This record gives sequence, structure tokens and C-alpha cells, in this order.
Amino acid sequence: MRALIQRVTSASVYVDDSSVGEIGIGLLVLVGITRGDQGHDVEYIVDKTINLRIFPDSEGKFDKSVVDVGGSVLLVSQFTLYSNTRKGRRPSFTEAMAPEEAKGMFDVVTRAFENTGISVQRGIFRSQMQVKLVNDGPVTIMIDSEDQSRNRSS
Repeated sequence: MRALIQRVTSASVYVDDSSVGEIGIGLLVLVGITRGDQGHDVEYIVDKTINLRIFPDSEGKFDKSVVDVGGSVLLVSQFTLYSNTRKGRRPSFTEAMAPEEAKGMFDVVTRAFENTGISVQRGIFRSQMQVKLVNDGPVTIMIDSEDQSRNRSS
């Protein structure tokens, strides 16, 4: 599972020109789900995301999490995070989980974020969405649940 996290002062997601989710200060989290993702991947992504210290303290140092600043999270499913561009010019998405299964996993991800007590908004799975954001910094971080099994020194 991958999460592309953007620190924002505001973000919103629209479907058919109607707002379906909107936040102020917080994190826009694009979530990519791959074949084989399980509960431990969800736990890793949620824990890392809400505790990642990417908000500035009074001295401007990255020392606060979205929880510390009372921020919100806007979740958007993003299968293209598992694109493969090694061959040809058209990306392949065969590493992404099948949509029927991925929808259930995205619901699990959403509930896991909600269970942290953070205010959570989300896009609509498999919809054509327009995402608007004001990226603060800009700060954009990629988290991959595969990293939990890698040596920390690499």
C-alpha cells in the first residue's frame, strides 16, 4: 500500500462539479492499494500518516503531526500510484489491486483513519474526481507499506 501525503492549508474533492469532501489544515492522502495488501499494511500507513511530524513548530522545524495541529485528512483512492512505466509509453496498472477488492480495502483504510479520532473526508471510489488543494510548503511525502519489512539503514 502506498500513500502520497501532501501537507495542505485546504483541499477538496469534487465529483460531477459537486463537492464530496473538503478540509482545511491537514493532509491530502492519495492511497494506492496493491494486490496482497492486508490489515497490517493499513495499520502501517495509518500510523505513519497521522504521526508523521511534517508540520512546523514555533521555530519552523518539522516537529508536529496532523494530530498535534488538530488537522484533518482527505482520503482519495489513487490506483495510479501503482503504475508501471518501464515498458512503452502507456503506463500499466497490473500491480494495483482489482477494483472490486480495492473498494473494500479503501473502506477499511477510511475506517482505520476515522478510528484515530481525526476528522476524515474522502473521495468517491472509482469516480472521476477533481482534487483541489493548496499544498503548504510544499511538503509531499511518499509512504510505502513495503518499507516496514526493509532494513531501516537502507
